[in-house]
Amino acid sequence: MRRQEGTSVVEFALVLPLLVLLLAGIVEFGLIMYNQQIITNASREGARYGIVLKTPNRYTQAQITSEVQRYCGSHLITFGTGGTPLSVSVVNESGGSQCPNTNSFGQNLRVTVSYTYTFLLVPNMSRFFGAGLGNTLTLTGETLMKCE
Repeated sequence: MRRQEGTSVVEFALVLPLLVLLLAGIVEFGLIMYNQQIITNASREGARYGIVLKTPNRYTQAQITSEVQRYCGSHLITFGTGGTPLSVSVVNESGGSQCPNTNSFGQNLRVTVSYTYTFLLVPNMSRFFGAGLGNTLTLTGETLMKCE
């Protein structure tokens, strides 16, 4: 019985790093999934903003981009890393960057939002998973809506 003293402490010390790494991975994965949803919602917000008919002119690509950045600025979780700025692409099926003012009903407006997520809890993931995954992950959301 005397030889058994302290074995649970040693076992705990051996298992603790694995538990902490597992917990960090779960938190990181949750943050990635949340931010992916925010990027998808931001593309939806931008597309909806761009398809609504406004008198006398439609919203421009700069205004749509500003709306997407406003939405992401108040919802993305970055913890100060900021990642890279959002990349916003606005294209309609007739080749422009907004819905035309006339005869545009039924044309498609596509808004694509990309964001480079920087890993927070487990930096430099390439150490663990090989050279394919670095310190960042690109999250992309795309929405296609018809001009009103």
